Amino acid sequence: MTAEEPVATELNRFSRTLTQEISNPAAKAMLFGVGLSEEDMQKPQIGIASTGYEGNTCNMHLNGLSVYVKQGIQANGLVGLIFNTIGVSDGMTNGNDGMRYSLPSRDLIADSIESVVTAQWYDGVVTVVGCDKNMPGAVMAMARLDRPGIMVYGGTIRSGHYKGQKLDIVSAFEALGKKYANNISDEDYAGVIRNSIPGAGACGGMYTANTMASSIEAMGLSLPFSSSYPATHEGKQEECKKIGAAMRVLLERNITPQDIITPKSLENALTVVMVLGGSTNAVLHFLAIARAAGLSLSIDDIQAISDRVPLLADLKPSGKYYMEDMLAIGGVPAVMKYLLKNGMLHGDCMTVTGKTVAENLTDIPDLDFDAQQIIHPLTNPIKKTGHIQILRGNLAPTGSVAKITGKEGERFEGIAKVCEHEGDVIDALQNGGIQAGQVIVIRNAGPKGGPGMSEMLKPTSAVMGAGFGDKVALITDGRFSGGTHGFVVGHITPEAFEGGPIALVKDGDRITIDTIGREITLHVSDEELADRRRQWTPPAPRFVKGVLGKYIRNVKSASEGCVTDEA
Repeated sequence: MTAEEPVATELNRFSRTLTQEISNPAAKAMLFGVGLSEEDMQKPQIGIASTGYEGNTCNMHLNGLSVYVKQGIQANGLVGLIFNTIGVSDGMTNGNDGMRYSLPSRDLIADSIESVVTAQWYDGVVTVVGCDKNMPGAVMAMARLDRPGIMVYGGTIRSGHYKGQKLDIVSAFEALGKKYANNISDEDYAGVIRNSIPGAGACGGMYTANTMASSIEAMGLSLPFSSSYPATHEGKQEECKKIGAAMRVLLERNITPQDIITPKSLENALTVVMVLGGSTNAVLHFLAIARAAGLSLSIDDIQAISDRVPLLADLKPSGKYYMEDMLAIGGVPAVMKYLLKNGMLHGDCMTVTGKTVAENLTDIPDLDFDAQQIIHPLTNPIKKTGHIQILRGNLAPTGSVAKITGKEGERFEGIAKVCEHEGDVIDALQNGGIQAGQVIVIRNAGPKGGPGMSEMLKPTSAVMGAGFGDKVALITDGRFSGGTHGFVVGHITPEAFEGGPIALVKDGDRITIDTIGREITLHVSDEELADRRRQWTPPAPRFVKGVLGKYIRNVKSASEGCVTDEA
C-alpha cells in the first residue's frame, strides 16, 4: 500500500459509519462544503486539536505547528481537520486570581477534545499542546476516546539573557523577592523582566510543561525527541510532518491510547519524572491520566517508585541547566536508553511509533558522562531516591506532596505563620513579617477552597529572592509550580475548605516536616484540635455559578488527582 492510498475501509470505524453507513446526507454535504472531495470521503479523518492562542508564549506558535501536522497527515492518505481548544497561561496567572482557572482548564481541555472528536466521529486525534495543563488534559481526552492518537509537544522556550546570566520565568519572580529585600537595582529588575522570556515555547526548566512532555514521551504517546526539541528548533517542524506516517501505522494496526497507557508505561513515565527532578504537578496529572484510562494508581504507588528511583538530572529549578541543554546530550531518548540498560524501564511497552520502547531506543547514542554534566550516573546520583515524597501525619491524614531534592535538607521544624491567601506572604515580606524559622502556612487554596488549587510560584520565588530559601518552610493545601524550589509541601489533604487539620492551625503552633519518616506533624494535642474543630465554621464557597462553581461541586481531592468526571 502506498502512502497516497486510503487506509483499508474496515479500519475507518468512526467517520465512515457517520458519513456512509448511516448515510447522513447533511454530514456528507457539509464535508463537501469544507472542501473535501469524493475521494476524501473514503479516507480516515484525523482531528488535530491545537491549544494555540496569541496571548501566551507557550502556545503562540502551536497553530502554526498544527499546519505542519496537517500537511503530514494529508501526505499519508488521511484527512486532517484542525480545531482549537482552550489554554490558560500558568506563568501569566501565577500570583493573581486568574490562576484559579489553571487547573480547571485541564479538565475543560479534556472535555472539549472528547466532545469534538466524538461528535465529529474522527478516526483519530493529534493534540498539539504547550502550557502546563494542555498536556495532561489532552492525554486524559485521548485515554477516554481510545482512538488512535499522538501528542505533539510545542517545545521548550530558549533561555533569556541579561548581563551574562541565563534567565527564565522563575528569574522574573525571584527578582521580585530581591526587590522587596532591596537586593536588586531598579535598572536590573527591569532588565530581568524584559529579558526573561525571549519568544515561543514553554517555561525552560524542568518545570511542569517539560516534566509532562518528557514523561508522556516516556509513556509512549509522543514521538521520540518530542520533549527535547525547543519550540524554535527545526526538528520541531520535522516532527510535526512525521505525525501523518505515525498515525497511519496506528490506524493500520489499530493501536489506541489504552494499548499504550498501561501500568508498566505509567511506571516508565513516573520513573522519568523522578530521574529528571520533575514537577510535583506530575502527581496530580498522572493520577488523573490513570483514572481516565481506567487504571489504578495511588499516591502510595508513586511513593514506591520514588523510593527506588534516584534523582540524576541537574536541571532547573534546583539545578543549573535548562531543557534546551538536553538536546545536545541526546535528549530524553538518551536518558531513557541509559535507564533501560540499567533495568529501570519496561522496554516492552508499545508506543505511537508502532514499536516498543526498546525498539525505539536501539539506535540512540549512549550518554557520555565524560562530556556532559546534566545527567549524573547512577553511581553518583544527586539524590539516591526520588525528590517527590508523599507525607502523612495529623496535619495531612490523607496525604501531601513534598519536593525534596536534598539541597533543602530533610527535616524542618518551625513556628507556624498562617496566611489565608498567598498575597499575605508578599505583604509579610514587604513589612518584615517573615522571619527565619517559620513554617509559612497558606490555606484555603485547595481545589474547592481556592477554588482551583492555585500554584504558589509567586510566594515561593519571592521567599527565595528575599534570601529566606533555606531559612523557612512553606506548606499549603494548594500546589506548586514546577519552578518552585525550597523546603515546600503542597497538596495537603483534606484541604482547609473541607475541614482538614490545616484549617485549624494557628500562628505560633509548632510544625515538623520529616521527609525521611515521611511525616508532617502539628504539635497540638488531640484535645486542643478537637476544641478548635468545634469552633471552626465551614466557609461559604467563593463561587456558586460558572466554571468555578461547577468545579467546586465536582472536583475530587488532590490525592485523587482533582478529577471532575467521577461521582
